Amino acid sequence: MAIRQIRYEGDPILRKTSREVTEVNERIKVLLEDMIDTMYENEGVGLAAPQVGVLRRVIVIDIGEGPIKLINPEILEKEGEYIDVEGCLSVPNRAGTVKRPERVKVKYLDEFGQEKIIEGTGLLAKALCHEIDHLNGILFIDKMIEEIIPEEENEELE
Repeated sequence: MAIRQIRYEGDPILRKTSREVTEVNERIKVLLEDMIDTMYENEGVGLAAPQVGVLRRVIVIDIGEGPIKLINPEILEKEGEYIDVEGCLSVPNRAGTVKRPERVKVKYLDEFGQEKIIEGTGLLAKALCHEIDHLNGILFIDKMIEEIIPEEENEELE
């Protein structure tokens, strides 16, 4: 497959709402594979289609248990609160704390067009919420509670 170019903060496509996928065809399957390759190449945990310039409701995630491909993901349930540090391939060199649900239940289509449900807690819940936000034009920095400044930058300020 192919490595696609990541779009960065400031690119207007990252602020647009993605369109629903109406047919899981060969183009969508190629997009999914390219997104997985791009995510791994950039050492990411997740990637949403707008991050590679495609306004479709498609995300991929791998929290270390193998890739998950989700088409038209929709959060059905949220539970609890979890504040943790996040970063983003589209917002390089920035990190900060974000409040997310501790547990989520998400409905989606797999690459064969079959409806599935996935439940996630902790890192998986965070990744699902983060990537679904991308489909709605929302970046983690919009929800950031506190920015984390890397140690090297702290030393420069002293």
